[in-house]
Amino acid sequence: MENRYIEDWLQDLRVEHRDLDEVIHHLIKTAHEDSMRINRLKKRKLKLKDMIAKLESRLIPDMDA
Repeated sequence: MENRYIEDWLQDLRVEHRDLDEVIHHLIKTAHEDSMRINRLKKRKLKLKDMIAKLESRLIPDMDA
């Protein structure tokens, strides 16, 4: 049950990450003047990337050494 919840959450985070990437590229391409907004979006994107990595690692089964 927990894995299904994590997988659903991961999917949502990946979509948000991809959407942020598109918004950032659009703002840069159109020479948007609000660099602070772009920086905030980039920070949010990095946080999402970290969250995605942590959740993906939780899905990897523990191996007995």
